[in-house]
Amino acid sequence: MPKLKTRKSIAKRVKVTKKKKALRSKAGRRHLLSSKTQKRKRKLRKRNVVTEADRKLIRRALPYSY
Repeated sequence: MPKLKTRKSIAKRVKVTKKKKALRSKAGRRHLLSSKTQKRKRKLRKRNVVTEADRKLIRRALPYSY
């Protein structure tokens, strides 16, 4: 049986926790930050849990994390 390959693009974007939850960073923090409020930018710093539908895709893409 050959080894399964990890999708590196997803591995760089997602962190899997000990309890097998996938964490991702929020969108909208790359550019045009001067027009966004301080409160909005502060909320974008936090990580977000991936939805159940996307978690199934990530589980397939990262075979050794799950």
